[in-house]
Formats: sequence, structure tokens, C-alpha cells
Amino acid sequence: MNKDTIVLIIEAAKGYFVLVIKKVIPKSSCRKDLPEALGMGLQDAASPIMEEVSFFHDQIMFLLIIIIIAVLWLIMEALIGKFYDRELVEGTVLEIVWTIVPAMVLVLIALPSLRLLYFMDEVVNPALTIKAIGHQWYWAYEYSDYEEEPICFDSYMTPVSELAHGDFRLLEVDQRLFLPIETHIRILVTGADVLHSFGVPALGLKTDAVPGRLNQTGVFIKRPGTFFGQCSEICGANHSFMPIVVEAVSFMKFTRFIDAL
Repeated sequence: MNKDTIVLIIEAAKGYFVLVIKKVIPKSSCRKDLPEALGMGLQDAASPIMEEVSFFHDQIMFLLIIIIIAVLWLIMEALIGKFYDRELVEGTVLEIVWTIVPAMVLVLIALPSLRLLYFMDEVVNPALTIKAIGHQWYWAYEYSDYEEEPICFDSYMTPVSELAHGDFRLLEVDQRLFLPIETHIRILVTGADVLHSFGVPALGLKTDAVPGRLNQTGVFIKRPGTFFGQCSEICGANHSFMPIVVEAVSFMKFTRFIDAL
């Protein structure tokens, strides 16, 4: 491969990455806690789990870029470069290399992936337990740590006709799930009828809601904010209309919210 070809590939790669960066980095300093049209990046992490997920995603993308460059170079070399050893029928060293290198790449992906998988399953001394129940087609929440009877309420999607100025279509609900920041929280997830999935990307949450079974996950929210999610398991005709809205507030505001229920 001659110098001009290499320079051309580098310049094309630079132009592509500039376009990607312009798409991924928001124009304002606002955080991305909800889906965006034509969005190419992950939502801003608001929990340690999501920070780890984002970091692992970046690691995988780095490895993919190296692999793509290597494969493209080999293709270009085969098409443009001179052919050596046309009569070559075996190459022990080459076979060892193309066996060991992919195996090492898979190990580099598997080890942090397994570590992250176990990290996501940990529930560390929860100070608060809530229950999320998936229904066709809304969510029900239960604060079981307060009063003699648990505090329960249903959360339905706000119809388009009732949206206020600045509200998000298909993402707003009539009752938000309030959670305190800087608190270890356990979330029990189940389904009342069919399979659902409780997913909030910015918090790194995605837990299946299975009828007759309790799944649990933990979350530690690092900053206040409003985080949007949706049911992530096809559950029927109105699957697209059961959003999740988590309002992360200080513990004092959370206590006031509980007292008001």
C-alpha cells in the first residue's frame, strides 16, 4: 500500500470521526437523560452501573475500530498490493497468529463483560425497597417500607391531548416514581399479566417483569434529575405506551413526597 493511499484513508477516517463527534456531543451543556432523535450516543450516566456500562461500551468500540482498520488494510493490500507467495500451501506461524489474536480479543471483551455482569446483580445493603409491577399497559409502584400498609399508586402515560408545553410525547406519565439520590435502593420487579421489562437507560436499569416471579436489581443515583425509560419487552398492542419516569430528588424532598401520599 503506497503513501498516498494511506493518507487518503487517514483523511477519510478523520472526516468520519468529526461527523460522529458532532452528532454525539450535545450543542448545549444540558444532560441527556432521555432519547433523542437521531441520537448516536448513550444517555448520560447517573449511576455507577451506567458509568461502567458506558466505559465498557467505549472499550468495545476501541477494539472494533482497530479490527475494522486491520481488516480494511488487509483487503486493500490484497486488491492493490503485490501478491507474494502465490504457491504458498501452508503457513504454520500465520495460522497460529490468526488463531491466538482473535482468542485474545475475545478474552479482552469477555473478562470485563463478566465483571460488569456480576456488578449489575449486586444489591448493596439497601436503605429503601420499592416494587415495580408491569400491567397491560401501565406501571404500578409500591413503597413497602413506609407505614403499616405499603404506599401504592399506578402510573399511566399522559395522553397527547393533555400534554403541557414542554412535555415529551409518549414519555410523560401522570404519576412519577420519586427516588432519593445517594441512597442504595432495591427495586423488586414483577409482572401482573404478561412479560414486561423495567428499563431506565440513564440509571443502567433493565430488569424483566415476569408474572409469578420477583426479580431484583439495585440502583444508586448520583445526581438529581428526571430520567425517562420505557417497557423494554413487547407486551401487546399498547407496548409503546407504558413509559417510566423516575424523579431523583434529595432525601428531604423524597420524605415530603412520601408524607404527601
